[in-house]
Amino acid sequence: MRRSHATTVSLLAALALAACTNAKDVLEPSAIAPQSTQTVPTAGSGTAATPTAPATTAQPPAATQPSAPAQPATTTAPPAKSAVVIARTRLQVAPIVGASVEAATPLTAALQTRAKQRGITLAGSAGQTPTHVLKGYFSTMSEGKDTTVIYVWDVYDPAGNRLHRINGQQKAASVNGGEGWAAVAPETMQAIADQTIDQFATWLGGQAG
Repeated sequence: MRRSHATTVSLLAALALAACTNAKDVLEPSAIAPQSTQTVPTAGSGTAATPTAPATTAQPPAATQPSAPAQPATTTAPPAKSAVVIARTRLQVAPIVGASVEAATPLTAALQTRAKQRGITLAGSAGQTPTHVLKGYFSTMSEGKDTTVIYVWDVYDPAGNRLHRINGQQKAASVNGGEGWAAVAPETMQAIADQTIDQFATWLGGQAG
């Protein structure tokens, strides 16, 4: 009986010891397997993002001052200078080439009249040395009831160098029922003379600058 009790006590002690050992294993921190943790980045954690440089907006070029408008080339001299040049001009009219005497006579008379009106002196005498020589070449063309006078004037210096050319044509009704120079009225030749002297004076004014 006593032995049986002792055996029972021994078994109980062994069981208690075993229970304590298991409890120690459970409570031992090393017995607990570490749990893998996943860090969730927060808004303020982690590597700071490098700020992206703002897109560069093209700036308009600096405003430039508008350049002054180009002044048109002046071909006509001031009236005072033109008047001086014209006053110093002595124009010699060479014999007309191509025109009949009947047509050349009113032409020459009208040239003299218009030149005087424009202040241009005609060098008619041997004692006056011309500054310019005017040589004219004429022809006619009849078409139906009209006749056209075609003319070319060359302006030379005393040395014979050509300085300028004036050309044109004058159309008018034929007179006397004829053709060629016989159909040209004196008024047509006078109109040509006026136009010629006017263009010559305008050219002279341009030379004054």
